[in-house]
Amino acid sequence: MPEPLPFDPIAEAARQWRKNWGAAPVPSMVAVTSIMRVEQILTARLNALLTPWDLTFPRYEALMLLYYSRNGSLPLGKMGARLQIHPTSVTNTIDGLQKLGYVERSRHEQDRRKWLAAITERGREVAVASTAVINDARFGTAPLKRRQLQELFEILRELRADEDDFAG
Repeated sequence: MPEPLPFDPIAEAARQWRKNWGAAPVPSMVAVTSIMRVEQILTARLNALLTPWDLTFPRYEALMLLYYSRNGSLPLGKMGARLQIHPTSVTNTIDGLQKLGYVERSRHEQDRRKWLAAITERGREVAVASTAVINDARFGTAPLKRRQLQELFEILRELRADEDDFAG
């Protein structure tokens, strides 16, 4: 792991931004840059936690979606909509889970053009074991406190709702 920088690079970017562009856009720039950096940090932490099962966080999300589905299976199109990812990404994610033996793929009974993904018994075992580890690590969110996490969720929810990310 590299040595920590002796300064906050986002704070330095804000200083430069203020100097060259004025103060008005600085809060937006530092917020977006911070969110993007935190996304990198959380992805790395979660992927490291999931390494024992050869999972990435996107694969984990797909596995959990199947784990919680009523019948343990869903059409790939519905999975893409719920995971909010492109159809190609769903296919690649399911391919990876299938190679690991956590998911099986089959044709939809009523519409042979559609594919279903179904969680296997091994997939259920991995979902339970990996979730215990992720829960124990608080989804990699340390040192944030419960109240801070709830506030963060509410703040970001507003932005997601504005994008019509969901109804309600």
